[in-house]
Amino acid sequence: MKYLFAAVLALGTVASFSAAEAAQGCGPGWARGPYGGCQPIRRAVVVRPAPVVVVRPAAPVVVVRPGRGCPYGTVWRHGRCRAY
Repeated sequence: MKYLFAAVLALGTVASFSAAEAAQGCGPGWARGPYGGCQPIRRAVVVRPAPVVVVRPAAPVVVVRPGRGCPYGTVWRHGRCRAY
């Protein structure tokens, strides 16, 4: 009886740790990321190409550089509006 109990205990221990070890402790479908956190395992994604649509513009295209929108008396410097 004690051998049967030892065998069941050993098999239960091996069975419980095998799934966790395979998934690095994150569970099935998850794995450790580069910073140690659990991330879903990404599989290959197949994307069908979209049909090609050609549209001719009705008017000539004009490209204008967008402004920063700073109020008067300020200029865009170092990533934000600053006074002169």
